[in-house]
Amino acid sequence: MKVTDGTESQANPEASRKLLEQSASPLLKDPRSGDISPGIANCTDTAGNSSGGEDHELPDPVTANGNLNGSVSPTVASPITEIINGSLNTVENGATSDKENTKPTRKATSKKAKTSGKMPRSNRNSEERSVKVTNGANKSETEETDKADNESTSSGKENGECKPEQAEDVFYVHDAGLTIKIVAPGAEPFEIQVSSSEIVQELHQLLMEREDTCHRTCFSLQLDGTTLDNFAELKSIPGLKDGSIIKVVEEPYTCRESRIHVKHVRDLLKPSDWADAYAGTDCASLSFLNAVSGGDLSGKKRIVDCTPPECIMPGTANSLLLTPLHPLNKDHKPISCLKVLAASGWNPPPGFRKLHGDLMYLLIVTLEDKVCNITASPRGFYLNRSTMDSFDPLPASPNNFLSHSLIELLNQISPAFRKNFIQLQKRRMSRHPFERVATPYQTYSWVSPSMQHNLDAIRAEEAFSSKLGYEEHIPGQTRDWNEELQSTKELPRSTLPERLLRERAIFKVHSDFVSAASRGAVAVIDGNIMAINPGESHKMQMFIWSNIFFSLGFDVRDHYKELGGDAAAHVAPRNDLQGVAAYNAIDLEGLYTLGTVVIDYRGYRVTAQSIIPGILEREQDQSVVYGSIDFGKTVVTSEKYLDLLKKAAPRLKVLPHYVSNDKEEIVELCSSVECKGIVGNDGRHYILDLLRTFPPDVNFLQLPNVELSEDIKEMNYPLEHPHKLCCLRQELVDAFVEARYMTFIKLAAYHLQQLGLKRQLTRESSPSAVHQTTKAASESKEGTGNKDGVDLNGTPESKEDDTSKVDSAKKMVESLTSNNSTTETNEESTTAKAIRQASASVCSLSETEFDIRFNPDIFSTSVTHAEPPADTKSTENESNDSDAKEIAKPKKYPSLDLQTKLNKEACEFLLLFQIPTFVRDITANSACALDSGSTFFGPNALIMDGLTLSSAMHVRGINIRYLGRIVYLLLERERIVKENTNKVVIISSPTSTNGTQNGTPPIVNSVQNLPHFMTTIATTELIARSAKHVFNPYIQSVDVMNQSLAISHFLNCFLMTGQPVVPPFVTDELTPLKPTKGTRGNKSKQQNRGKQNGNAGCSNGIEWTALSPATLWEQIRGDIKSYYGFSFPEDVHETLDTVVNSYGIQKISLLRSFCLKTGIQIMLREFQFTKLGGTGKLSGNTFTQEDILNVFPIVKHIDPKASDAYSFLGTAQNKMTSGFFREGYELLSESLNLLNNVYGAMHPDIALCLRSLARLNYVMGEHADALAYQQKALFMAERLLGVDHPTTILEYTHLSLYCFANNQVTTALKLLYRARYLSLLVCGENHPHIALLDSNIGLILHAVGEYELSLKFLEKALDLSKKYFGSRSLKTAVGHHLVARTQSCIGDFRSALMNERETYSIYKEQLGDMHEKTQEASDCLAHLTQQAVVLQRKINDMAHGKGLPPIQIQPPSMGSVLDMLNLINGILFMQISQQDIESFKAELEQRAREMSPPQAK
Repeated sequence: MKVTDGTESQANPEASRKLLEQSASPLLKDPRSGDISPGIANCTDTAGNSSGGEDHELPDPVTANGNLNGSVSPTVASPITEIINGSLNTVENGATSDKENTKPTRKATSKKAKTSGKMPRSNRNSEERSVKVTNGANKSETEETDKADNESTSSGKENGECKPEQAEDVFYVHDAGLTIKIVAPGAEPFEIQVSSSEIVQELHQLLMEREDTCHRTCFSLQLDGTTLDNFAELKSIPGLKDGSIIKVVEEPYTCRESRIHVKHVRDLLKPSDWADAYAGTDCASLSFLNAVSGGDLSGKKRIVDCTPPECIMPGTANSLLLTPLHPLNKDHKPISCLKVLAASGWNPPPGFRKLHGDLMYLLIVTLEDKVCNITASPRGFYLNRSTMDSFDPLPASPNNFLSHSLIELLNQISPAFRKNFIQLQKRRMSRHPFERVATPYQTYSWVSPSMQHNLDAIRAEEAFSSKLGYEEHIPGQTRDWNEELQSTKELPRSTLPERLLRERAIFKVHSDFVSAASRGAVAVIDGNIMAINPGESHKMQMFIWSNIFFSLGFDVRDHYKELGGDAAAHVAPRNDLQGVAAYNAIDLEGLYTLGTVVIDYRGYRVTAQSIIPGILEREQDQSVVYGSIDFGKTVVTSEKYLDLLKKAAPRLKVLPHYVSNDKEEIVELCSSVECKGIVGNDGRHYILDLLRTFPPDVNFLQLPNVELSEDIKEMNYPLEHPHKLCCLRQELVDAFVEARYMTFIKLAAYHLQQLGLKRQLTRESSPSAVHQTTKAASESKEGTGNKDGVDLNGTPESKEDDTSKVDSAKKMVESLTSNNSTTETNEESTTAKAIRQASASVCSLSETEFDIRFNPDIFSTSVTHAEPPADTKSTENESNDSDAKEIAKPKKYPSLDLQTKLNKEACEFLLLFQIPTFVRDITANSACALDSGSTFFGPNALIMDGLTLSSAMHVRGINIRYLGRIVYLLLERERIVKENTNKVVIISSPTSTNGTQNGTPPIVNSVQNLPHFMTTIATTELIARSAKHVFNPYIQSVDVMNQSLAISHFLNCFLMTGQPVVPPFVTDELTPLKPTKGTRGNKSKQQNRGKQNGNAGCSNGIEWTALSPATLWEQIRGDIKSYYGFSFPEDVHETLDTVVNSYGIQKISLLRSFCLKTGIQIMLREFQFTKLGGTGKLSGNTFTQEDILNVFPIVKHIDPKASDAYSFLGTAQNKMTSGFFREGYELLSESLNLLNNVYGAMHPDIALCLRSLARLNYVMGEHADALAYQQKALFMAERLLGVDHPTTILEYTHLSLYCFANNQVTTALKLLYRARYLSLLVCGENHPHIALLDSNIGLILHAVGEYELSLKFLEKALDLSKKYFGSRSLKTAVGHHLVARTQSCIGDFRSALMNERETYSIYKEQLGDMHEKTQEASDCLAHLTQQAVVLQRKINDMAHGKGLPPIQIQPPSMGSVLDMLNLINGILFMQISQQDIESFKAELEQRAREMSPPQAK
């Protein structure tokens, strides 16, 4: 694996593993801290405090040059060292200047950290670095930090997320910083401050990222003439002390080093910052925060034009523009430094020139059109005498400009290059580091402007070189992905540093594997890889590339014939991926899964898997030692596999069961019969084909001998699905088991209480006592609820009452069972009978205890179920002899009827409870609010599009195939609301959108007439998913040369309305029409001829051209019916336009959803969906083939987790909800360190942690820190999730609040305008988050005196609040008050009085007469009445000719506006003095110290 100085690890995986352990060993012997090593980006807070990680990055086997996407050459502008150095100095001064970025920022960072001590940080400065290490000694810097960490460890154990050793103790090790001077050729000496625990490799990386030394790649570092070892720690270097001078010494080039240098220079000279992001390469992605804010997050208070863009004004959603989505800076035009940089055609050097040291030849064309031939030699680069026609490799005379760096050579021969390169570097260094660092996974954009395709010979050479599939850091070999994936899992994990190293290695290798699998899948579909069975048909072909096995999602050999054919083969890889994720989460030692990635590209589904060693050398039936290769006919088992799978079974709720094979042998399995166990040549035990890991979903299986309940049948279940691989989700299984356990506890308590009554009757014959105890027992039975422990009508018991009842029931069970130890045998049998009754009530598989597990093969028609053999039964009875002495009946194998009943009840639980509860929750007021009011961290509850809706469904364990049921319940809710309110819910006019740009329903007079926003989102998702199902086979049938034309035709048939879609005509670019003399008429004849040719082609078999809007909508409706079991009402189902108009769907939102699901990238321009009176030309269509720019792969993969970090996060949440902000802050900071150690610089979980830290800083009054943390979170959300993802909108909303708190009023407005625009694009104006945004915008506009604009936004927010929170809610009262205040400022006191009366009435009704808010509303009413009287007097005076003096309006203070912003954003913030804050902190610390001794004991 390559490092920046050219050092390589061995190709041998075992050697790589040893190097990995060797590089980690210094950490285990003498732990390091502070700035972590070259690969890990250690996020700093804005004061420059380095968030010192718990561990260090490996010197290289995981990542050496900090490039998370595994790029193989050192590149500049990798900002990791900048992040480590704390150059993000944005607390007071904003983004640092270019000059500051090149200064020794570490020293300044340390100084800054000392002065910003308002809040204790775990991010200690470089002079006093600390890191946690595990040791037997019980030492700690402070008892408080130890206590917090111990609590987080125990919490992790309870949750099963992290299992640190109990013997671990935590203490801090301090490392003093060193100030060293760096002397580099051609640059001014500079000083940097480093930790003595850092390695020399970090200094290499630092130099390659600095502006003045970035052009060097081949050099060594020397101290007093001694070359330093790259992997040596600084403290281990003899003679290195504070103030030492380290010299940069140029090293001779080799052929490999010269190629690395040329590629590095090419990366430096890339003319555009956005080309890679739009092309979806090199893990580059988009971020527009700086473009939106104008780069002004510096804290300077400037008042400029606050007028919002016209397209985001309330009521103009139907005229939404698409081009503002990507606000590219027009001033930043691409800077070109060279015209051509390419390998010369004279390569490779002939033998006689190799003896003179020639390594390679380059061809350069400068901006001055000067052609230069350059030779790379060990001493550097120089001009030679060769031309395009003659080869003369001798150095040019008189000047050959010999330079060690190619950049230095080009600076000498081209003045234009020197000038432009300086500008290019300044632009690059001015960008925020989080805009430049590579993301772990590629993010794609669904729209793109027209990008110029530049000549780049180096890029061409990389694309078509013979090294396709090879990695440079392993010379001559491909990476053994399976060995890397499994070796990282085998790393030790007993201590925290070992777990961090292991998890970081797993994540790094996995992200590299996903990247390679994605490239390979695209190459497979594009035809760039030869099949291993080229003689088979295309659908049956399989491929191997870069040691990855690729297969297509087709039923090639009738394996899935009985399960649904191609439909089952298409869904099987996704189910398999979920099974792999489940077993990986268990992380069982000794059991291995394959690296698996599922890629959808151009309508095809490709499965990429790592290769089991030896699997290609033998037949499958010879390899499988567990499971079946023919769906249950031939079944084998293995004791080793059974032992491993039984360890995993309790977590997955899998029941070991018995089946009979074709030889009538009884075989025990602990998984589905399709699961295969193969022992590889490496001796590892692999499991694969995990497509049926979880229980089958009987609601979508029409089985002959399975009867569902009447309630389920009334819902028209079971439905006939396209395939029979429907399984429940793991989240649903867990929720069902938890609900049944609560019911079991209640029922057991009731029956045991009945037992206590009988005992009391035998001892006492008191009638009064019997009456009292009978009454108590009946109350307990009432508390158990129904059999499922929930009200299936959608009104479950309150959580607090439910929890308290379960706790009391548990105590009762424990007390009665403990008392039974001294009772007679007959009473013991009575107790066992009570347990059996409770077990039977919850359908437990065991009569003697709570046991809910599922047989994944229970409904498999190809499996012959069997009872366990006799010897197994006797063994079970013998093993349970001891249990038989305590209970009446020993355990036995559950019957098939009981297993069937349990599975059916789990499916009933999904339909009768889980889905109704989900629909109730997403339509309740709480689901509409911003998720910042109640918790500091947690899953995003803001549902704005289909992606977030799908995620919310999955969290509840609801499969996407139930989306039709959810839409039905939402529409049923709409019907009930309509009946109750006697208002029209559905807009009936199908032609009301004529003349609008996007074909969206016009804004009616009242938002109350629109359907619920969740109905719109769910219906949009339903249509988009079915359109994708239709699109996949459609695009598969299209010839490669007509892909863009076919996609544009599909989009026209899908979204265009008004005039008929003009059928496409297929023309061949290679056979252009013959030009003829004449005028425009002749050209028209040629086009007509081409059209005729296209129609002729259609008759010759081009079926895709026959698609029409009517046939496409019919196919979409058919897919919705067959896949989701849903049909639109008859009055709206005729066309897509009637559905769109009826449910408030925006076509631009539907287009976005469809493109994200299919990977289509379209041109960034305005699309007219409604066409009126076209002339029949091709240009009359909405989409043309020029609008289709690219098709990207949709990649599905597992995401490895950082277990220890999540343990810290959970503990931090508990602390903060309990009011211990300081401890919560410490734990959040530690979790951020751990996340950085595992994930590197960029990850969604890091963004979540940063958002939580920002929120906490804001609550604690650290507004500048909150701004800086939130800025980083927003950068990550844009780059990792997408610039228009709902989470990005949420981050914009948070950042705007923090900007206003830092007196950046203009920037806050810009961010809110951006958030509103994105919200309109994603879901439209009918969403409660729009109410929040409009309230924020209106408040700030009111603060700057823009009363008319403010009133428009506040009135819109009030309308939405009435619709979604109720006309008598407190949120609506606040809305009335804001509108009234603004109306009073423009002199409309009559309207202001009406709104303020509403506010007073709501407060009085909800809070009472004496509440503070009610009193404030009363005072405001009196003030408005007085102002109205004064105004009337002035009007009367004017009528008598006295003139009207100006009305004095006093604008509100920024403090009062901020208080109101906090209120509407869910922050209840008490304004107290700084002295009170300090006293409060001191009191909390004193309380913590008082509580710590008993907790320590």
